[in-house]
Amino acid sequence: MSRAQRLLDLIQLLRRHRRPVSGRRLADELGVSIRTLYRDIVTLQGQGAPIEGEPGLGYVLKPGFMLPPLMFGEDEIEALLLGSRWVADRADGPLALAARDAMAKIVAVLPPDLTRRVEDAVLILGPGRAIAAGEGIDLAAMRRTIRAERRARMAYGDGQGRASERIVWPLALSFFDHVRVLVAWCELRQDFRHFRVDRIDRFEPLDARYPQRRAVLLKAWREKEGIPSPQ
Repeated sequence: MSRAQRLLDLIQLLRRHRRPVSGRRLADELGVSIRTLYRDIVTLQGQGAPIEGEPGLGYVLKPGFMLPPLMFGEDEIEALLLGSRWVADRADGPLALAARDAMAKIVAVLPPDLTRRVEDAVLILGPGRAIAAGEGIDLAAMRRTIRAERRARMAYGDGQGRASERIVWPLALSFFDHVRVLVAWCELRQDFRHFRVDRIDRFEPLDARYPQRRAVLLKAWREKEGIPSPQ
């Protein structure tokens, strides 16, 4: 068992006990020496885990503690690395920078054995190119508009070159291999529509919120498209 997995098991074991539990009992359940158990307790405390107690009195984990990034397993680390590298390589500047910053924060708190896994990753991102967006389109502003549940005025040209002006309720950005697609409710068509971002000529956020919650609209869109809800 790796040390990272042992630390995870210790956290899970502590979470099962609401009252202080002795170090000897914890060590026996983990199958480690009492000296190793004390060392692991100190490590977790140093990483921010709110473990209270001391040798001879027992230990308890304060309620509400969320597992920090150091508790990711090896496959989880590989998945995060692959995903963050894909975003850093393919996304627009602000989102790419956010992916690099997020991964740097995770790596900074990993124990040494998992840090070595990051440096020697099994999964490698193949060559590709950045996903095109409409010229002059601020994708960060588009994401903020989606989060704020606000209407937007949009100029759009379809695949046949026909231009239109629309008021939309932007709901999500969908990433495909070579394009981004804006999922939105279109006031012109009174229905859900999908707009290729590279065909949007102008996207202007408006002050007015749309009348329904984004989560409700997304659920209706998924049901219409036959897309299962994320787990």
